[in-house]
Amino acid sequence: MNTLSLVIQREYLTRVRKKSFIIMTLLMPLLMASLSFVPLWLSTLNDGGEKNIVVIDETGMYAPLLKSTEQYQFQIVEQAQQSEYQAKIGKDLFAILHITDDLNVNPNAISLLSEKESPQDLRAIIEKTLSEKVMQQKLDELSQSGNVSAESILQVRSIVESGSKVSIKIMKWDEDGTVSESSAEIASIIGVVFTILIYMFILMYGNMVMQAVLEEKKSRIVEVMVSSVKPVKLLIGKIIGIGLVGITQLAIWGVLLGFLFTGLSAFIGAPVETTGMSASAEMGDFDMQAALNSVMSVNWIEILVYFLLFFIGGYILYASIFAMFASAVNSEEDTSQFMMPVTLIIMFAFFAGFYSVSNPDGPLAFWASLIPFSSPIVMMVRIPFGIPLWEKILAVVLLYGTFILISVIAAKIYRVGILMYGKKPSIKEMIKWIKYK
Repeated sequence: MNTLSLVIQREYLTRVRKKSFIIMTLLMPLLMASLSFVPLWLSTLNDGGEKNIVVIDETGMYAPLLKSTEQYQFQIVEQAQQSEYQAKIGKDLFAILHITDDLNVNPNAISLLSEKESPQDLRAIIEKTLSEKVMQQKLDELSQSGNVSAESILQVRSIVESGSKVSIKIMKWDEDGTVSESSAEIASIIGVVFTILIYMFILMYGNMVMQAVLEEKKSRIVEVMVSSVKPVKLLIGKIIGIGLVGITQLAIWGVLLGFLFTGLSAFIGAPVETTGMSASAEMGDFDMQAALNSVMSVNWIEILVYFLLFFIGGYILYASIFAMFASAVNSEEDTSQFMMPVTLIIMFAFFAGFYSVSNPDGPLAFWASLIPFSSPIVMMVRIPFGIPLWEKILAVVLLYGTFILISVIAAKIYRVGILMYGKKPSIKEMIKWIKYK
């Protein structure tokens, strides 16, 4: 047991002491946030120039309604000038909007001609403006028909203009009889975040195990190590040591996230001196306090416990597979034929997890959360929504039973493959290694 602890200590300390580990642990949350929000922010920016759109309205009813903005300038011209302006498309002119008939009668009598694909926000401006006009036309026709009183038409206009927005308060019934407010959006976000974390860590640290095995084999250091440490203990120590590095990184992120939520909660709850209002009141329609309450109402203890269980089980399962194949080959290039099926399975689990967000109780989510090779990723999507206890226990039992079986097979292949050089073995030969005593 002393040699095993030495291997674990060596694998752990050599990685957590690296400057790259410290820097990435501290900067990774900021980097992930930047990768998520910066592209979203950049997508809202325009190119800084005005886009000129010529409007040819044969009816004369719709063109005056299109108001220019900082980004789009609408210019009304006569139909006779259409050919003249078509030559300018892509140069001084961005697009030509052509309305050929009454849209109340013929809704398809409109086209937008441009050299490039029309931006979605431009189409949204045009469609919203013209749709409102068509709705007014229909109301005017209704009022002129004499079948409906003017007062009723005014009421309909008022209802249409004011709109209506119904907001459903989602309540959750717990097994102990208590009722608490919940949010499907918050549950979806939490599920996706933990799914991405497990997916990322399984790939990252599983590949780290594979690289460590390959480096030791190529440098022949392993030949010296196995003289004092049994190959099985070497494999177990390597997997545990690198796994502890991942848990350490997650723990640091958890502490940083805890400080962030504490500070955010204090900020939102703090009164604003000038108005006496809470900070959340200045956030507009989005109620930050309600969102924070929904986050805090989540059963974080349950989620974190199952996250650790599925992370450990999934990591050991795939790390054993990575180490098994790495021990059987002599270079990274030789691992491709073995790793491609494994990578495809992980990718299937990742996409299954994402598709399960909208239907966490569907057949895909249910079966993928029980299959051991996909359950670590998919189950984390379902847990925030609340699923029966027997499903979670069954998934854990199947996962840990499978990783124990795979670990035993991996250890038998590892003890033979780690000292094999010269050729790349086939699957048939690796099966023979399992039978060696």
